[in-house]
Amino acid sequence: MNILICNVGSTSLKYQLFAMDQGEKVLKKGGAERVGQKESVFYITDPVSGQKKENIAHFPTHLEAIYAMLEAIEPEKADCVGFKVVHAKGVTGTQYLTDDVLRAMEDFNAVAPAHNPPYLAAIRLFREAMPHVPLIGAFETAFHAHMPPEAKYYSIPAELSRKHKIHRYGFHGASHEYLSRYAMERLGTEDCKVITCHLGGSGSICAVKNGVSVDTSLGLSLQCGVMHNNRCGDIDPYIIFYLAEECGMTLPQIKEMLQTKSGFLGMSGGVSADLRDVEKAAEAGNKDCRIAIESYGYSIRKYIGAYAAAMGGVDAVVFGGGIGTNSALVRRLALKELEFLGISLDEEKNREGAEDISVEGSKVRIYLAETNEEIIVARKAKALLESK
Repeated sequence: MNILICNVGSTSLKYQLFAMDQGEKVLKKGGAERVGQKESVFYITDPVSGQKKENIAHFPTHLEAIYAMLEAIEPEKADCVGFKVVHAKGVTGTQYLTDDVLRAMEDFNAVAPAHNPPYLAAIRLFREAMPHVPLIGAFETAFHAHMPPEAKYYSIPAELSRKHKIHRYGFHGASHEYLSRYAMERLGTEDCKVITCHLGGSGSICAVKNGVSVDTSLGLSLQCGVMHNNRCGDIDPYIIFYLAEECGMTLPQIKEMLQTKSGFLGMSGGVSADLRDVEKAAEAGNKDCRIAIESYGYSIRKYIGAYAAAMGGVDAVVFGGGIGTNSALVRRLALKELEFLGISLDEEKNREGAEDISVEGSKVRIYLAETNEEIIVARKAKALLESK
């Protein structure tokens, strides 16, 4: 059974073609980065050596990246296409992507505007290209479906929460599931408290107790939590009313500003939405970029402290995602002054990007992991196909 996984991120696309009956062997692998920016990158990764071949490309949207992906693989080899889908009203778990499920995704376009429309377009493109191949979606919200009510619900009128399904859903479920399992395997037990940090163009923090998500930084939408590449993260909601009532901005202008012109892009003074560029500018003396990075690290640190309190302790902190595994600076800022929790960072290991970057003998382990969302989705798709 060959399963092709298409993983659409905020500014990226990744794909892997798995031979599930051959020990989950990877047949094809690649992706795109910096989607929506002036210069995008398309890469093909050798499944055996791990070597990448990169080409500069121009992908204004995810659709162009998907076309490049289809040219790079042999889609006829796939028995199923799996998607790490994001959000749907009243739907979660692993689902065949029927018309009803797609309509449920469309119903939440307003709260996932950067994610649902590209995924819906991708799914419909695959429907046309591969009409006889089943399409399956593993929703990012599923991993967080069992959060306790005190973490799940907002302090708004209960009837509104019930009527409109307004509550904390959480996202990046496949990544948080992978990262937490990674930590549990290394700790040698599932009876543990893990804080997973999925940090990329879009980022979130998750508290995982005994393998179950008990709280996470994203909510009804992907607009909250730590700052993102161009989305604001946590802000005072009255900023919106102030901008509309006192500063002359319209609601569409405010919405566009919060979801496309904030985050790293906004705080850096327009330098870039990509942390790599922001770090370079900060090193060159750009004060706005330095503050943006420090603010980012500070917000991650606050979530780590809060989730340690929520779980009554922590046994491991895991960093994944492009920023989490590649930015030693962000990790250092995120773990600054947390020794009182037993979290002690080894600076040399951190600079080297070692698997375990905690001080030897420290109470809490700190891991770096190349999160593999695609294999999580492939396993869920395989399970659904075999449940017929």
